[in-house]
Amino acid sequence: MTRAETKERNRRALLDAAFHVVSRDGHRARLDEIAERAGLTTGAVYSLFGSKSGLLGALVTEYLQPHYEEIERAVPADADLLGAVDAFARYYRRICDAADAPADQSLQFTLLDMALHDAEVGPRLAASVRAGEERLIALFTGRPHEGAPVARRQAQRLATALRAVLIGLSQGVLLGLAPGADEQYFADTARALVSGASLLDGGGEGGGPEGGPSVGLSAG
Repeated sequence: MTRAETKERNRRALLDAAFHVVSRDGHRARLDEIAERAGLTTGAVYSLFGSKSGLLGALVTEYLQPHYEEIERAVPADADLLGAVDAFARYYRRICDAADAPADQSLQFTLLDMALHDAEVGPRLAASVRAGEERLIALFTGRPHEGAPVARRQAQRLATALRAVLIGLSQGVLLGLAPGADEQYFADTARALVSGASLLDGGGEGGGPEGGPSVGLSAG
């Protein structure tokens, strides 16, 4: 095995170990236990990720990456804004029925808990979320809507609102609090947000209405 292959193997082992330990222990997760589970030393964590927060930031990126790739495949490239929003919302509802949906939701809550309890981890997690959010903004930017292409600042505001609403609906489905929220309900709710003038006018250049990241960690 080459040095690069060994490095990638160790990196993957630490990320897999971090997923299991963090999912169980949250902000109390111990770096030595993560390293031990991976069959490595804590020195490997610092060598590959720089710090515990670096490892957790990479974990979030690895966790989000597949979701954003699935979203990009689920939303037709030639759809107008309403069509893109419709497809995005339907994707959100479908993943509520996936076998790993409860585990994904649990990890989201755990990572948010860690961000609130660790001053070093919080900014790293936020940076990873923002990087993923840029892909969602790009997905909506430039699509035609009411005779004009959607500007980036408009896509930012819309992405923030959509994620907040769809994350809340998804949690309701998983908790059994929204039994009637099928794909059509998700799609109708999402399309209704597009009609709100406040979401498509003005706004800054940050990820949310005031320049911050959207609510929640997951794309799904």
